[in-house]
Amino acid sequence: MKEKVGVIGAGSWGIALAYLLSSNGHDVTVWSRTPEKAAQFNHDHENKDKLPGVILDKSVIFTSDIQEVMKDRKILVLVVPSAHIRSTAEMMKPYLQKGQIIVNCAKGIEENTLMVMSDVILDVLSEAEVAVLSGPSHAEEVGRGMPTTIVVGAKKRETAEYLQNVFMCEVFRVYISPDMKGIEIGAALKNVVALAAGIADGLGYGDNTKAALITRGIAEITRLGVAMGGKFETFCGLSGIGDLIVTCASMHSRNRRAGILIGQGYSMEEAMKEVRMTVEGVYSAKAALVLAHKYDVDMPIVEQINEVLFNGKSAADAVGDLMLRDKKIEIHNQDWN
Repeated sequence: MKEKVGVIGAGSWGIALAYLLSSNGHDVTVWSRTPEKAAQFNHDHENKDKLPGVILDKSVIFTSDIQEVMKDRKILVLVVPSAHIRSTAEMMKPYLQKGQIIVNCAKGIEENTLMVMSDVILDVLSEAEVAVLSGPSHAEEVGRGMPTTIVVGAKKRETAEYLQNVFMCEVFRVYISPDMKGIEIGAALKNVVALAAGIADGLGYGDNTKAALITRGIAEITRLGVAMGGKFETFCGLSGIGDLIVTCASMHSRNRRAGILIGQGYSMEEAMKEVRMTVEGVYSAKAALVLAHKYDVDMPIVEQINEVLFNGKSAADAVGDLMLRDKKIEIHNQDWN
């Protein structure tokens, strides 16, 4: 089954997915924001800055023309930073064709509307069919053919199964789910917890601390996700605990790397500049805190990350305040014998 696919975004994840899809035999065109970059990528067939060493097949075409990447493409894979999803969707609007499927790969929550990314897309492109792709998947490893497992969420089962067939291969296993909301909340909020895990690393703390942050982090994510309409089981899966583990543990994670720098004394702005890639957790942290208040959900890790990022609190003090919170029961609804 050979399909025509447009990949909108030529950063590390866009290049990795273009590599995967072209390796699966699909006809792939990739959109880059600037003509200069598109020309460079057409010459090199590589993004030497964002994903060095991943060489795309010469059949993959790069363009800076949004109409060209969308024309007659059954699938449009949207791989731009969450902060640019709305503006990119506005650019796409005049050229969207009936029956095209938009696969959102961005992970975040829009700060001013509190929408997940698929809802942002639908807010602009109301006639679009939108799906989401998420899970524990670093571009650096996907681009090198390392075994990876992800989940595709869609409103219609037939859409999810169709995309499963398009993306799946011997090194890229695809599960499907109807819980788009849960998938996207897990994807967005794990970046905030990964910042916390990185900060702990930067402070010199060990595995005990990281395990605590991952475990209590998924508890926070799940509480909010369920309150917003996601399914509990989704947060036990690939886009929940799976994505959280990989983002908190790996040096491929830009959120963890930024957190390490903050733990070492860098400001948020200095850390983002040093990482030289979009640190999605910074953008999601404020929105997560507003959502926690809106849904009356206790999210102490998210609260402390906001204090460190935006209110000048020291990382060490934030960890201390987390440790000295009021005594709690770990899991409610369990009876004593």
